Amino acid sequence: MLRIDLPDDVTKSLEDRWGDLPRHVIETLALEGYRDGTLSTYQIQCMLGFRSRFEVDDFMKNHGVPMGYRLEDLEEDAERLGNLRPARSK
Repeated sequence: MLRIDLPDDVTKSLEDRWGDLPRHVIETLALEGYRDGTLSTYQIQCMLGFRSRFEVDDFMKNHGVPMGYRLEDLEEDAERLGNLRPARSK
């Protein structure tokens, strides 16, 4: 959990400009984290509550952030796919 204390007048100004301030902050963190390579597509999907990678792609496109398929994305996709396979009976 992260808590940021801001003066009331600052909070009001930011909310007047951006609306839902906590959501705006989370989206900004996601965008910057992806841009600098700290966050993977899957981490952003989880952070923002998206149901699919396609929603992440749309979000990034709408914010002008080019998407690439990085090694971290491949590894996370492979891990998630492995978790979906039914266990084989011996």
